[in-house]
Amino acid sequence: MHIKKAMIGALTLSLALGGFLLVSCSPPKPEPVKTYSIADGDYDPANWGKAYPLEYDYWLKTKEPKPAGKSKYKRGWDTDLVVYDKLSEFPYMPLLFNGWGFGVEYNEPRGHYYMIIDQLEVDPSRLKAGGACLTCKTPFAPKLMKEMGEHYFSDPYLDVHAKIPKEFQRMGVTCIDCHNNKDMGLKLSRWTLQAAMKEIGKDPEALTRQEDRSAVCAQCHVTYMVKKNPEGKSVGVVFPWQGSKPSDISIENIVKVIRSDKSNLEWVQNVTGFKFGFIRHPEYEFFTKESVHSKANVACADCHMPYTRVGANKISDHDVTSPLKKEMKACQQCHSQSPDWLRDQVVAIQDRTVSMMNRSGYACAVAAKLFEIAHKAQKDGKNIDQALYEKAKDLYYEAFYRVIFIGAENSVGFHNPSEAGRICTDATAMANKSESLLRQALAKAGVEVPININMEIAKYANERGVKKLKFRPEFEFKDPFGTQDMITPVASMGK
Repeated sequence: MHIKKAMIGALTLSLALGGFLLVSCSPPKPEPVKTYSIADGDYDPANWGKAYPLEYDYWLKTKEPKPAGKSKYKRGWDTDLVVYDKLSEFPYMPLLFNGWGFGVEYNEPRGHYYMIIDQLEVDPSRLKAGGACLTCKTPFAPKLMKEMGEHYFSDPYLDVHAKIPKEFQRMGVTCIDCHNNKDMGLKLSRWTLQAAMKEIGKDPEALTRQEDRSAVCAQCHVTYMVKKNPEGKSVGVVFPWQGSKPSDISIENIVKVIRSDKSNLEWVQNVTGFKFGFIRHPEYEFFTKESVHSKANVACADCHMPYTRVGANKISDHDVTSPLKKEMKACQQCHSQSPDWLRDQVVAIQDRTVSMMNRSGYACAVAAKLFEIAHKAQKDGKNIDQALYEKAKDLYYEAFYRVIFIGAENSVGFHNPSEAGRICTDATAMANKSESLLRQALAKAGVEVPININMEIAKYANERGVKKLKFRPEFEFKDPFGTQDMITPVASMGK
């Protein structure tokens, strides 16, 4: 009996100890996954980064200079800490843009991180359009436009900029510009693109995923008009897409829209005295004009934000830049050739485009100088044939807009090589015809015109003024993202 009780006691103790060991040796209960919800209207990318830390880390990389020498033409912000000057790279530009902020300072772009910082550093003549200049540069633009109405466009740039909360006054495009905070779905935050999409027959709320992955980029990587009232004050920002189609936003129609309304004309070209609109970074229009990649349903993000592995995770690379600067990895998602072979193809296209662009640019500059000669002859009492003059002027306008379209488009022709060739060839032919008509008109008026026109390139280059190499004192407050104020010299491409 006692033996039996002892055995039962031992068994009970054994079971108890076993249970204790099982409990004490088993893995701990998993902690619930800690989620972070992003509040409506949260502009701070650091808060979005708590939920999406990998994407946030990659977005921060847009402030880092890229290895020098990776891109032959779009060097922008490289490890030499140099911002490259387009007016030195293409010397016909100071002549053609004289009288306009772009003729004073026109730099190759840096990463997205610098969108506002670059505006604060640029020569003030580039900011005469007022608050309208902020439309693509700050996530606060839609809010400011809604609150200020027309004053958002017409008030001085620095006055509108001061209405951005101080801690975000040097913050460029961020998560809230492109993403819905609830599910990270893509969204179009800019009223400009939503209106333009409707103009070409597209419902901005019913785009396919691939269309969305280009459309979010098209909020900024497009050309636009800063509409002016009779006093020259900015009253709106509009894309010149009226009358175009989704895969055919052509240079012909863009020019037609700009020239159709005097309120689209923003500046006076000094050498000719003609009033012009302007064309800025038309990447979306150029790429979607039936380019090979666009017709293959490739989106902007496929090449500039390719999927990448970070440990066990797969994310979209938010360090938005050219594939040239990342060893052509984006291209190798579809192309089997080596990075060197792929890079050579890109450079060959860009070399050819630059050659054609220079030819058209200098042809346009020659025509501009002939208009200067014609205007002086008219002041001196010479009778210039008005029919020839008006034909020459019309062709000059058409040529000029094509020249600045290709010069402003940031792929140096790669986004649409055949379209680049067509536009440059037409520009050269139009400028040459304008020159021919002006020579006829001047000859009829008895004005002797030299065979070779002195374009006085050095004169226009020297009229640009001196670039200030540091932030103006009013902006020397702490950067919320930790970037120190730095001198960013502007260097000639020839140095």
